[in-house]
Amino acid sequence: MNDGKPTGQKPKWWSRPTSTPPAAIPEPQAADEGDFTLAAPATPEAPSIPDAPSTPAPASVPQQAEAEAPGEPQDQVPPQPQPQPQPQAQPLHEPDEYRTPPYGEPGPWAPAPPVQRPVATPAHGVPVPPQAVPPQPVPPQAVPPHAVAPPTAPQPAAPVPQPVAPQPAPWVQYDPWGSPGAPAAPLSVGTEPLVEPRRSRRGLALVGALIFALITGIVGGAIGAYVERNGGITTVELPQADVEDSDRAPESVAGIAASALPSVVTLHVSGAGSSGTGTGFVLDTQGHILTNNHVVDAAASSGDISVTFSSGETASAKLVGKDSGYDLAVVKVTGVSGLKPLPLGNSDNVRVGDPVVAIGAPFDLQNTVTSGIISAKERPITAGGEKGDGSDVSYVDALQTDAPINPGNSGGPLVDSKARVIGINSAIRAAGDGSSGEGGGQSGSIGLGFAIPINQGKRVAEELINTGKATHPVIGVSLDMQFNGDGARVGEKGKDGTASVTPGGPAAKAGIRPGDVITKVDGQRVHSGEELIVKIRAHRPGDQLELTLKRDGKEQTKTLTLGSSQSD
Repeated sequence: MNDGKPTGQKPKWWSRPTSTPPAAIPEPQAADEGDFTLAAPATPEAPSIPDAPSTPAPASVPQQAEAEAPGEPQDQVPPQPQPQPQPQAQPLHEPDEYRTPPYGEPGPWAPAPPVQRPVATPAHGVPVPPQAVPPQPVPPQAVPPHAVAPPTAPQPAAPVPQPVAPQPAPWVQYDPWGSPGAPAAPLSVGTEPLVEPRRSRRGLALVGALIFALITGIVGGAIGAYVERNGGITTVELPQADVEDSDRAPESVAGIAASALPSVVTLHVSGAGSSGTGTGFVLDTQGHILTNNHVVDAAASSGDISVTFSSGETASAKLVGKDSGYDLAVVKVTGVSGLKPLPLGNSDNVRVGDPVVAIGAPFDLQNTVTSGIISAKERPITAGGEKGDGSDVSYVDALQTDAPINPGNSGGPLVDSKARVIGINSAIRAAGDGSSGEGGGQSGSIGLGFAIPINQGKRVAEELINTGKATHPVIGVSLDMQFNGDGARVGEKGKDGTASVTPGGPAAKAGIRPGDVITKVDGQRVHSGEELIVKIRAHRPGDQLELTLKRDGKEQTKTLTLGSSQSD
């Protein structure tokens, strides 16, 4: 036993504040000898809260202090002094349930306001740094632990708990306004808390968001630039139509070309120190091919003729017959099977404006197809004349077309909308040189192409195949080719001083005389000797013609039957 004075050790517990209203507190009874008197520490002043009673220390503090105090023997623990009952003060007037209670008394039994209360009062000597904790609402049904109960009779002293071994007090975070019963937050040994402040977390989140936005912007900009420059980030696949039926309408250009191309050939000719390229088409299954005379003229006496079909097959050919006056020739291939003749049309049925297709090998580009229309009919043209003696001049009452015809198209077919031959492409008018024909140069098409009508070509081809020579219709006169007037004038003298009107010939029988000027043939005007020859050769021998002429200023009409002459 000690003398009752503190020995430097911590007390086992604190004295509690009473739950009675403010009144005179009696002096505690003197302790027995051998015991010690517990010093009553000053009760800390509770913070002032509007409309709320003061808050004493919670009841759990003695147990905590007891756990932290050093142990003593049980027989040395003094008994709890018994409080004496005190007379209760009587109010001066009837109680008002809505009054403001005096200090220490409970208010009306209404839900306690959401006021934060301390968790526990720490033991002496424990440093607790303050830290703000968000307030927690108090459930309305619960009565705050700090509420002061109404005055009751004194209670017997509670049994003294057994002493326990002292334990080192942990460093805790003291929060005087925390919710009752909430665990204290542990602190680090130093002055910095273990948990980062909320402001630091917000700063890190903001920095992270900014970094993420920056990276996203850079990546997005790079992707956008790549897409703009390359048109996408994946392999480019362009839209395309599905495979369709390759058949075309028979009257379309594609349909006409598909039908006519297997019958068109390309000719390569060499001989007499020259060579050339032209076009032809198959006439029959025996291998006869029709083309222009000027295409094969180099191989007339000796030379080679090679024929290439649209399929690429090549064969040698020989000359069957040719006629320079009509500019037509026939060659024949042997040992070739599966030949497809090209059907022949009727050039008399052709009208200006009809669509046509030209097929050939311009500049040796075989199987070339061009299209156009018939621009004019019965266009008198002359071609050739390179020899100078007039023996190679051809006179053609041609079909004019704007379908492009170029060097290499000569001898090729000009077909109608039913893929039938209506002409043989023979000449072009080139710009600037005033010449027609393809032999003089490499001028291109300007939309002025000329074809021999197939009616004339058919007759000549049949004669060349059957006899090797072609016949020309004649009227039996010699023309003055130097006459500059309008019409064709019959010469005064013939070649080598002979008579200009052949005795017994068609003209003599019709009563035509030297010096007469023929102005019309079957009602069509003629303006020169060449045009008269063209009009006559457009007919067959034996055909009747009606000639209109002027004699001594008077116009007369004569009828004659065409004679025949054989080409050299």
